[in-house]
Formats: sequence, C-alpha cells, structure tokens
Amino acid sequence: MKKYSFLFPALLLAFAITLQGQPMPDEIKMKNFINELMDKMTLEEKIGQLNLPGSGDIVTGQTSNSNIGLRIKEGQVGGLLNLKSVEKIRDVQRVAVEETRLKIPLMFGMDVIHGYQTTFPIPLGLAASWDRTLIEKSARIAAQEATADGICWTFSPMVDIARDPRWGRIAEGAGEDAYLGSEVAKAFVHGYQGKDLSKNNTMMSCVKHFALYGAAEGGRDYNTVDMSFQRMYNEYLPPYKAAIDAGAGSVMSSFNEINGIPATANKWLLTDLLRGEWGFNGFVLTDFTGINELMEHGLGDLQTVSALALNAGVDLDMVGEGFLSTLKKSFDEGKISQATIDQACRRILEAKYKLGLFDDPYRYCDVNRAKTEIATPENFQAAREIATQTFVLLKNEKETLPIQKKGKIALIGPLADNRKNMAGMWSVAVKHDQSVTVLEGFKEAVGKKAEIFYAKGSNIVDDPKLDEWTGSWGEPGIDPDRTPAQLREEAVAVASKCDVVVAVMGESAEMSGESSSRSDISLPGSQRVLLEALLQTGKPVVLVLFTGRPLILNWENENIPAILNVWFGGSTAGQAIADVVFGTVNPSGKLPVTFPQNVGQIPLYYNHKNTGRPLGEDEWFAKFLSNYLDVTNDPLYPFGYGLSYTSFTFSDLKLDQNKLTGNQTLKASIDITNSGKYDGAEVVQLYIRDLVGSMTRPVKELKGFQKVFIKAGETKTVTFDITPEDLKFYNYDLKYDWEAGDFVIMAGGNSRDVKSAQVNWLK
Repeated sequence: MKKYSFLFPALLLAFAITLQGQPMPDEIKMKNFINELMDKMTLEEKIGQLNLPGSGDIVTGQTSNSNIGLRIKEGQVGGLLNLKSVEKIRDVQRVAVEETRLKIPLMFGMDVIHGYQTTFPIPLGLAASWDRTLIEKSARIAAQEATADGICWTFSPMVDIARDPRWGRIAEGAGEDAYLGSEVAKAFVHGYQGKDLSKNNTMMSCVKHFALYGAAEGGRDYNTVDMSFQRMYNEYLPPYKAAIDAGAGSVMSSFNEINGIPATANKWLLTDLLRGEWGFNGFVLTDFTGINELMEHGLGDLQTVSALALNAGVDLDMVGEGFLSTLKKSFDEGKISQATIDQACRRILEAKYKLGLFDDPYRYCDVNRAKTEIATPENFQAAREIATQTFVLLKNEKETLPIQKKGKIALIGPLADNRKNMAGMWSVAVKHDQSVTVLEGFKEAVGKKAEIFYAKGSNIVDDPKLDEWTGSWGEPGIDPDRTPAQLREEAVAVASKCDVVVAVMGESAEMSGESSSRSDISLPGSQRVLLEALLQTGKPVVLVLFTGRPLILNWENENIPAILNVWFGGSTAGQAIADVVFGTVNPSGKLPVTFPQNVGQIPLYYNHKNTGRPLGEDEWFAKFLSNYLDVTNDPLYPFGYGLSYTSFTFSDLKLDQNKLTGNQTLKASIDITNSGKYDGAEVVQLYIRDLVGSMTRPVKELKGFQKVFIKAGETKTVTFDITPEDLKFYNYDLKYDWEAGDFVIMAGGNSRDVKSAQVNWLK
C-alpha cells in the first residue's frame, strides 16, 4: 500500500476540484494539451491563429501552392470563411495538418442561417411558428447537412431584437420580443450543437450580433445605436444571454456603437458584461472587417484599432487582417501584452479542441456523408412540413381560404413562378434548381382535379436601378419584352376566365437581409396596380405575400378578401404554400413582430410603456394626449396575431389564488374551444403587467406560450405556472429582481385580444 502513497495528493486534489465546481477531467485534459501546444508556438504563430480570412479561389489539388495555402503553411491562418465542399475543405485541412510546423487544424465557418442545401423558412418565419421543437429540428437538419459538407461552425443564430421593419436584417432574427427571441435563440443553439459538440454531425454556433444591432437608428443598416442601460438589459440583451446560457461556443461583435464606443472595441461589452457578468468562456470574433471599420468610426489607424479590439476582448479577426499585420508591432511597443495574445489564442485552440479537430482534423470530411446526407427526400419533407407551420393568415373574409381543388384557378404574380426567390435571403448553400415554385406546388396539389392558369402580371419592381440592387442572386427581374401595362393586361385576361385568383406578390429575397433597408415598406413596384386590376374582374382574390419584414398593408387589408403571409418558405415553399392554400394544412403561424399602419408609427411594438398622458381605449384622438392627428396608435396587425381556418373561443382566465407571498407558484388556466369546423392549432400566449414599480414598466410582457392542437368542437385547458422568476426585471440599479405589488395576468391568441385577471403578490 505504501508504494502507492504518492497518488493520494493527486486523488485528493481531483476530489476537491470536483466538489468546488472547478474544471472536470476533460477540461483539465484540454487545458494541459493546449498548454503544451502553446509552449511550442512562436508569437507570430499565436497571432496567426487569430486571423480568419476569406477562402478565396481555392482549386482542389492546387491548394498547397495557392496564396491561401502558402499563408497556411506560414501559420497565418486560424480558420477559413465560406469555403464549401468536402473535397476543398479536406485539401485545405491537409495543408494545415501535414505541411505546417505544429500541424494545427483549421476551423471552417459558413453563414448557415436557415438551413444548408435544404433551406427552411427565413428565421423571422421560423419564429412565426412559435414552436421551439420545430425550430430546433430545422437547425439540427442544417447542422447534419453542413457538417456532411465539411462545415463545423455556423454564424448563426442572429438574435438581435428589431422593432423597425425598415431594417432589412429583421428577416434574420426572431422579431421584437425578448422572451420569444430568447426561446428561439436557445432552440437554434441546441439544434446546431446537440449534446456533444465533438460529434461529426454537430457544429459550433455563433451568437450575433453582439450587441443591440437591431436598434439601428432610422432602420438603416450599420447605423448608430443609443439606448439606456435599463432598456438594454430588459429588452435587447436577454436573447444573447439565453444563447450563451444554452452553450453557444462563439459570439460575433456587432457593427454599431454602444455608449459611444463601437462594439468591436467595447471592453465593457465584450469583457465586463459577456465574460464577467455572464461567464462566457468561448471566443469572440468580429463581423466582416469589423476591426478595419473602427477607423471610420474615428478611433485611430489600423494598428491602433486592432490593439483596441484585442484589449477589448476580440479573439478572432474576420477578413480584415489587422491582427495579422499589426499585433506584433503593438506588442513590441508595449500596447498589448503577451498574456492578452495568449488568452485569445487559447480560446481559438479550445474551440478546435471541443470540435474534436485535434483528435481527427478530417472528422467533417467524409465523402460518403456528403453524398447521402444532404438534400435528402426526408429533409425536404421536413422543410415542407415546417414551412406550413410558419405561414400567418392575416385576413380571411367570408372563408375565401382554403380554396377548393376544382374549376379554373388563376395563379398571378411575379413570385408565382420564380424559383430563385423561394429560399429567401442568406441562402448561401441552396441549389436553386431544387427549389419548388408556387406554380409547381399548385400543379402537383391539384393534379387533374383543376386547371391552373399562370401569368406573371407585373415585375417585382419597375425601377431598373432598384432591380439591379435587389435582383435575385444578381439576375435582373424586369421583363425585357413587355411593359408593365402589357404584363397586367395579360394577367387580367387570364384572371377573367378563372373562378378564383391567387396573387403571389411581395418582396424579392434580396429586398430584405443585410444591406437591404427600405424607407418605403409598402408593396413594391406596380404590384398594387395589378391587384386593383385583378379585383376589378369581380373574381375572389387571395394574396399570397412573400416578405422578409412587416409591410404596410392598409389598402390590401381593406380590399383583398384573404391574405396569407408566407415570408420566404425555403426549398419547398411552393408545395408548402399549396398545402395551406388548399386546406391540407390549417395555418397556425403567429406574428413575431408588429405590422404598423404606416411608416410614421415606427417604431411600433406591443410591450411599450405608458406615457403620463395615454390615449384612452378605443379612442383615436384627444387633445393633449399622446396620439396622432392622422392615424390611430394601433397597429394594423398586433404582435402574436394570426388567424386560422377555424375559430377559437377563449374562456375567462382563472387564477388558483389572488394573493401570494414569496416563492409561491400561481397557476393561471384558460379554456380554449375550437368553435369552427376545422381541426387546428392555437398559440396561447401569456402576458403579465407589473402595475406599480420603482421604475416605469411595459403595458404587458410576453412570459410564456403554448401551442395546442384542438379538434373541431373540442375544448382544451391550458395552464401556466407563474413564479416570481417571471416577475423579475432589471431595475434602475441594474439589479435583477422582482417587486411586490399588483400584477395583471393576461392570456389570449395575440397581444391585443386577451382575457385578464389581477393578483397581489407580496415578498
């Protein structure tokens, strides 16, 4: 026994470490491995790990002698951006692990935003499903496909709260609400990363854009952001924190400034908050050339801003190469420390370790997976089913929808037979020839039961310059052979001989997304004129609306009998739209963002605060109160809104008690009856209002939701368990706590139409 006594101190130490919540054996093993590796690295090699260039033009088999190959050999590359295909990635990885001194593998990242080759609805559309499981499933399939093609890291989810629909990137997030945004963020992270990041079918997620990017002034991309700490913590930061708590491995800094300091150079944001308050232990990278853009913000030359970014907490420089070209000089001049460089390098190496790249640098380069796991029939079927759950029925007068599969159906509009616009923005891996158009989906759905007649009817836009800027994947959309009037005449002739008209209109895919802000968010081009002409035929008209943002739809809402908002539905959009239009699937989507009546109301969001002079309920205007002369304060469609082919009736809200103390649980229940003739799903939404607080509180806040399927004639009871955790907020001193007092509990099918009850809760 005595000869083993030397083991006791180590065993005791390991036991103590476990008890104290310190690193477990796997973490200790990783730390020791990286310590040993970094001891061998030169300063230049460490700096090289902090460089993420674009992939350039890499030709398989010639990588070793390419510009990027030579730089990899010199230890100047930590990973590559947007390189696609197993063959290319394997070839590049081979240079890194077989032709360099230390054989450190590369990471390969890509903008896998809403699917890989199988494309799902845009993120704003996925959020409209209000279905955590469904969103996680879409991310799981995206990870399965992307990793089969060599990608181990995605620049998703984007969790920026956005309340200005003029901002094009509202399409890429989950809308305006912190609670819904947090739930969507967690679902994406869990879907991408799974339970074991080292498996070859999971990928590291990247939370972006940290932080507040969605609050850009004027809805203009990359613009300034300015807000109070209280608004920041309560209304904008929660989805980022939710994603971090879910285990996201990386974070991308945003382009905007925060309190006068751009995010990429903001030490309070990237170190004090992210790492200090939230305990994030992954790595931080910039957005595309984010460090270089600090010069335009007025913070100094490239050497100065690169040092600022590193000292603020940035670990990886995307494309700008300021780290690569200036950090050695800054180190020699004492502007950055060895410890700071080492810490950034360690975080990059840890990410590679967690991905299993040191164990097997080719784990994501299985050619057989690439042949069998991408764009499979099963994945396309899942995409179709998921898409049907994201569409939002905005209007359905006289039960115009669903339409029957009989007679003559006119399919009119610039998006009815437009393959390249089905997937939506940020579909970098999609193969457009695999996407299903609406025309194809309709023909497949009706078979020989009905006749489908098609006419384009109008261009998406008529302005050549706007068409150039927003054309689908660089292709012009304006018809070169027919004028807008000629297109419209043809469409009217087709519609006149049919029984019902389905108008497929809206934005092009590239009219939303990055660098696609719009000051006029009405239906673009001559599409409105076409709608007016179609109505004049006297035939019932259904508007199928493609959009990446809330549009101004006052005229359409007043005049068109039925409006189905389909966002951009992905690879199988045409089939999914047919499923809903013909009633195979009953729509159940709910708006994750408010639709305003006009641009002058923006920003307009449901969880606003009262003024000292609030307008009374059901009033339009009263002198010396907070209102407009020319429009009501109300939205056109409120947050959480969405109709069904059936109808749902809500009972009064029941609370199991009206006085509580401390950490008791309040049960709020409500009965929902499907009082229509179709089976369907309803999203029951829970809202709470804190009536009196130490600082002003919103008129209501989403605190829970449940999606329930109810058969026609059936009644179901939905119950929410409410605890003091649901009452907490960041107060004036940024303390996260709840305050005793009176609260209004609300439940309903959207943020406007709710049943309510009041409770008193003491500490």
